[in-house]
Amino acid sequence: MRRSALLLMTILASWTLVRAVPQAGSANPQAMQGASDGKISVAAVWQPPQDFLSKAHLACDKGAGPASFTQCFMNQMAAAGAPADAVNFTRMLYQQNGGLVGIMTGFQKLGPVDAAQVFYPLRANDNYGLLLVNGDPKILDVDDLPKLDRTAMEQNPMFHAVKQKFPQSDIWPGDRSGSAPWPRIQPMPPGRTEFIVTYPLINGCHACQHVGLARFGWDFDASGKFLGTVYIPTPPPPKILPRPHTPQSSSPSQQPPQP
Repeated sequence: MRRSALLLMTILASWTLVRAVPQAGSANPQAMQGASDGKISVAAVWQPPQDFLSKAHLACDKGAGPASFTQCFMNQMAAAGAPADAVNFTRMLYQQNGGLVGIMTGFQKLGPVDAAQVFYPLRANDNYGLLLVNGDPKILDVDDLPKLDRTAMEQNPMFHAVKQKFPQSDIWPGDRSGSAPWPRIQPMPPGRTEFIVTYPLINGCHACQHVGLARFGWDFDASGKFLGTVYIPTPPPPKILPRPHTPQSSSPSQQPPQP
């Protein structure tokens, strides 16, 4: 009888312990979903503390040579409290973009292709970028300008109007900072999706005059495969548009003499 009671108590204690242990991912299902299926998710978002850059430079400027500085810098993310998913994303992006350190600071679930805002702490200009992620390919930078359909843009009369007035004008990467850097989404048949992204037209240099805008659609099929970019004609500012020709009426003094 004692052995039966003892066995029953052991079973009840084990059952209670199993129920008390949280299941993996139950604390944050949205964050764990991306990790479980191999997709980039909101779990990789990290907002660096204000003193992160100064502390990272202090740790890496002297102790690491030029070749290992970026590796040291990424190691400082974990030391500053970045979650493992954030560090892993930065390392993956570093391998794909030619050695540029980027920290994900925002994520928008759109499916099957999502969007991620990235902070580039070591870049001189344009410290924020916008990526289209989880499609095929897995990461696309919307400011990868060679992917834009320049041929269609350069054949467009609206772009010609800008070039005639500002011969040095060209496309530049856009400002992807702020709380709403996201592209506009345009559903397309059959099941395709177009992400509309805006770019500045600048006359000559990064700090030169902004003279207009250019819009391009980044097109994906229903499975998330990248199909290419499409130029979307955008009217130039009113002051750049050519004025319509209106014939002037001649004044009486300019009228031809009567025979």
